[in-house]
Amino acid sequence: QVQLRESGPGLVKPSQTLSLTCTVSGVVITTNPYYWIWIRQPPGKGLEWMGAIAYGGSTYYSPSLKSRTSISRDTSKNQFTVQLSSVTPEDTAVYYCARGGGLLPGDSWGQGTQVTVSS
Repeated sequence: QVQLRESGPGLVKPSQTLSLTCTVSGVVITTNPYYWIWIRQPPGKGLEWMGAIAYGGSTYYSPSLKSRTSISRDTSKNQFTVQLSSVTPEDTAVYYCARGGGLLPGDSWGQGTQVTVSS
């Protein structure tokens, strides 16, 4: 059974870069046909798809976040990471990692991690 777990700092200062890692167990992240996805939910708002990295390493980004987002992976650790640069308080959210059979997440999600952007 696949399990995903987000990790990273809970507090980031404005203008800094937010970096979160998702550790995956139960499946190798290079397994076809899986995509590994980052999603966030700001307080009081809906889910926002941020981007994904495919089993082959191709990356995909939300147009609204593309200029500030980078998704990478460490296959030796079975992890994938999102970096969001130049954060503002509007980037405060619960951040989730998830698995999908394509660019949309399926049933396998991490528990989410709260990130607050504040000085």
